[in-house]
Amino acid sequence: MAETAVNIVIDKLVPLLREEGNLLRGIHDDITSIKDLLETMTSFLKDADAKAERANMSSGVKTWVKQTREMATHIEDVIDEYLRHVAHRRNKRGFIGFILKTNHFVRGLFARHEIASEIQLIKKRVLQIQQTSVAHRFNSTEQTSFSSSRKDDMLFDPRMVSLYTEEAELVGIQTLRDKLISWSIGGEIASRRSVSSLVGMGGLGKTTLAKKVYDNPRFTEWFDWRAWITVSQSYKNEDILRNMIAEFHMVRKESVLEGIETMDLKLLIDTLREYLKEKRYAVVFDDVWSTNLWECVKLALPDNNNGSRIIITTRKSEVAASCREAFSDQVYDLEPLSTDKAWELFCKKTFRVSEGYCPPELKKFATTIVSRCGGLPLAIVAISGLLQTKGEDVSQWRKLLDSLSSELESNPHLTNIIKILSFSYYDLPYQLRPCFLYFGTYPENRTIKCSRLIRQWIAEGFINEQKGKTLEDVAEEYLTELIQRSLVQVSLVDDFSGKLRQCKVHDVTREAVILLRTEDLRFSQFVEEDSRFNENFRHLSVYSNAYNIFGGIKNSRAHSLCFFNGIGDPQNPLITCSNLYKRFKLLRVLDFEDTLLDNLPEEVGYIYHLRYLSLRNTRVKMLPKSMGKLVNLETLDLKQSLVYQIPIEINKLPKLRSLLGYTVDKNKEMSLTRRRGVVIQDGIECWGHLQKLYTVEATDRLVTEVGNLTQLRRFRIRKLTNKQGKYLCSSIGKMPHLKTLEVGAINSDEIMDIQHISNPPQRLQGLYLLGRLEKLPDWVAGLCLLTRLELYWSGLVGFPDLSKVLHGLTNLMRLVIYEAFSCEELHFEGGFPKLKELRLRHLKGLKLMTIHNGALPLLETLIFGPCPQLQQVPSGIHHLGNLKYVVFIDMPSHFMNGIHVQKTEHSVGPRVLFRHSVVGSNKFRTVKVIDSAIFV
Repeated sequence: MAETAVNIVIDKLVPLLREEGNLLRGIHDDITSIKDLLETMTSFLKDADAKAERANMSSGVKTWVKQTREMATHIEDVIDEYLRHVAHRRNKRGFIGFILKTNHFVRGLFARHEIASEIQLIKKRVLQIQQTSVAHRFNSTEQTSFSSSRKDDMLFDPRMVSLYTEEAELVGIQTLRDKLISWSIGGEIASRRSVSSLVGMGGLGKTTLAKKVYDNPRFTEWFDWRAWITVSQSYKNEDILRNMIAEFHMVRKESVLEGIETMDLKLLIDTLREYLKEKRYAVVFDDVWSTNLWECVKLALPDNNNGSRIIITTRKSEVAASCREAFSDQVYDLEPLSTDKAWELFCKKTFRVSEGYCPPELKKFATTIVSRCGGLPLAIVAISGLLQTKGEDVSQWRKLLDSLSSELESNPHLTNIIKILSFSYYDLPYQLRPCFLYFGTYPENRTIKCSRLIRQWIAEGFINEQKGKTLEDVAEEYLTELIQRSLVQVSLVDDFSGKLRQCKVHDVTREAVILLRTEDLRFSQFVEEDSRFNENFRHLSVYSNAYNIFGGIKNSRAHSLCFFNGIGDPQNPLITCSNLYKRFKLLRVLDFEDTLLDNLPEEVGYIYHLRYLSLRNTRVKMLPKSMGKLVNLETLDLKQSLVYQIPIEINKLPKLRSLLGYTVDKNKEMSLTRRRGVVIQDGIECWGHLQKLYTVEATDRLVTEVGNLTQLRRFRIRKLTNKQGKYLCSSIGKMPHLKTLEVGAINSDEIMDIQHISNPPQRLQGLYLLGRLEKLPDWVAGLCLLTRLELYWSGLVGFPDLSKVLHGLTNLMRLVIYEAFSCEELHFEGGFPKLKELRLRHLKGLKLMTIHNGALPLLETLIFGPCPQLQQVPSGIHHLGNLKYVVFIDMPSHFMNGIHVQKTEHSVGPRVLFRHSVVGSNKFRTVKVIDSAIFV
C-alpha cells in the first residue's frame, strides 16, 4: 500500500501544480521537488511494499515502508486542507475580490495555517526517507524479487501440504477427480493434445485435486512420461523447461541430460520437442499466475496426436482462458463445498477418534464454525487441526469461536490460511489494492451492489483515468479483474445484458486477508458501541448505536463515513451536530443508506471534498441549500428517500455524474399516476459530466436542456405531456451514449408524442415506455442492440402491427407487455430468436393465444395474466423446449378448470405456478405449485 499511497499523491500533485500555479508562489519549487522525489521512489516501492508484507523481512525495511506510506497520506491531507481553505476564501470574498488580493491572501493563508512551513517539513522528511532507502539497497538494479529471495527459500511453503493429502481425507472432489481421469486416458476426447484448467480462489483444493489425478494408478499406467511442475508467482521460463526435462527423466528412471543448465530458451524448447516427439505425456502446471507461461511451454509440448494431456491449476480465470485453444480443452471453476460436504469434511478431520461423530454438546459451536468457513476446505482443515488440540471441552470451543479473528493472526495452526490466501493479494497491481481492501468497509457476509461500489471507488479517487474510457468503465474493468483473480465472487449477473449486479468476498478472505491489513494500514475501522475510535483511519463503518462515541471527535482524517444495519435515530447527536463538517473535513463518501435519518443538516454543504452522498431509503424530505457548495459532488443518491424537490443551488454542481431519484416500490400495485420523480428547478447546463439521471419529472425547460447532457448513459423521466414530447425527442437525439431510456406520461389519458427522434441512440439496450401511444415509434425498429423492451398502458390496437416491429429486434431478450394493446387473438409464428422472458399482463380482451412450432425457441420464463376472456392454456406451449417457469396470475375459474398438467419425473419440464391476489393486499399468494410438469 506504500506504492498505492505514493501514486495517489503524485496523481494529486500534478494537477495541483498545473491549475494552482499562481497560488503556489514561494512553494511551487518545493512541491515540484517533492513530486520528483516521490516519482523516483516508485521504481522500487512495489518490491519493498511486498517485502514488508513478508514475515521474514527485517524490522528496518518494514519501518521504512510504513514511514513512506504515512508520509504519502500526510501529504495528501495537506493538499486537501490547502484546497479546502482556498475554496473557502473564494466563496467568502468572491472570485473577483480573490484575484485582486491573491498575493496578500496567499501570504496570509500560509501564515495562518502554516502550510508553507508544512511543505518545507514534508520536503525534508521525504529526503530523509529517500536516503534511508539507499541504505536498504532498494533500487531498480539491486533489488531482489520478494518471491525468490534467499530467505524465502528457507521458509516452508504451506501449499506443499496439498500434495500429501491422504485419499481417505478427500471430501467433495471425488466426482471431478474421476471425470478428469476419464478425460485424461481418452474416453470420447480426441487424440490431440488437450488442456484442462482448474480455477478458483486459494484454499479450494485445486492442487489436492490435481495431485490425486496425477497419482492415480490409472493415470500413471496410461502416461509413461509425466511431469509435475510447481510454478508459483516467481519463475523463469528456462527453469520451468529444465524442471520438465528433469521430471520426465526421473519418472522414466533415466539419467538427466548433461548440459541443460547452460542451454538457452530455444535450445531447451527444441530438446523437449525432440524428446516428446512420439510420446504420450502428461504435465501438471500447478499454481500458474501468468498468461505468459502457456505461450512459452506450449512450444515445447508437441501436439503429436498421441492423446497427451495438460492440467493447469490457477487462481486467475484469464490464465485458464488463455490456455483454451480447442474445443476439447476444458475449464473447471471450483466452488466452495456445499453445506453437507463442508460438515462431512469438518467432522472427518475434527473427530477422528470417534470416526466423525460430533458430540451433541458441541453441535451448536461446530455448526457456527463450519458456517464461518464458507465451504473453504483450507479453512475447515486448519481450524479442525486446532480444535483437535482443544478436545471436547465446551468452554475451549466457545473461547475459540469468540476470538477466531485474532486466532487467525496469532495461532500457528491457522497462520497458513493467511499465508496461502495472501499470495493473491501480493500479486495485485497497486491500483487494485485499495479497491480490494475497500470490501472490508462492508459487513461480513454482505452482498454488495456493484453500481454502489463502483461509484464509491470513483469518489475515493481509486480509479485512474484512461483515454477513451469513462471512470465507470475503468472501475468495471478493475472489478472484473478482481473477479478473474478469484478474490471477489459474483453474486448476481443481469441475464440480459451480462452486466455485473452484485458481488461479495468470501468471509474467510475478508477476515484472513482484508481485515488483518486494513487495521495495520489504518485503512478502515468498524466503529461499534465499545470501539476505541482512531482519528487516523481513512474509512469508517458505523454499526449499531456506535454514533455515541463520536462526541469526542475533533479532527478525523476519514475519507468515508458509512452507516450499516439500519442504525440511526432522529435525535442522533452525530447527524444533527452543527460541527459535523468541522469534525470530518476530508470526507469524500457519506453514506446514510437504510438509516432512520430524517434531516440533513445545513453544515453538510461545507464538506468541500464530498463526492458521494447517499440518502437512499432514508426519511429525509428536504435538501439544504448549502449543498450547492459541494462543487466536487459526483453522486447524489435519493432513491427511496422522501426528497421530492431539488434546490436550485444543486443545478450549479459542475462534477455531478449520477443523480438517482425516486423510484416506485416494486412490491406495490403498479399505476401510472403514482410513479414520480424528483423535481428539478431552473437550468441544468452545468451537468456536462452527468451519466445517470433518474428519476426526474418533466418540465418545459428540462426536456429541452437535457439534450446538453451528451454523456448520459441512463435517463428516466416521468410526467411527460404531449406538447413536451417533440422537444424530448430532439434532446434524446443528442445522447449518443445512452444505454437505458424510460419515459412515462403525466397520466393515463395523455398521449406521448415520442415518434420523432431523427438520430436514435444506437447503443440503447433497455427501453421502457409508460403511457398511451398512437403507435410504437418507428425508430424502435432500428435499435439493433436492444435487449429489453417494456410497454405499459400503451393502448395500442392489435398485435400484428406491433409484432412486425418487434420481430426485427433480433437481440431482444426480455419483453413485457402490460395492458399495452387489445386484441382477441395472439399468434407467435416466428421471430424473437433470443427472447428468454415474456410477460403478458392485463390483456383483458384476449380469447385465444397460439405459439407455433419454431417460435420463441429460447424462451425460459412465461408470465401470464390476468386475462379474463382466455379460455384455455396457450396452444402450442409444448413447443417451448427451453421453458423453465410458467406463472399464471389471477386467471378466471373456467381457465383454471380447463388446465390439464401432468407431473413429470426427474425434473423434466417447466415449473408451473398458479397465483392469485389476496383481497386488500398487494402481495401474491401461491395457491398451487407443480415443480415439474408438462401440459397435456
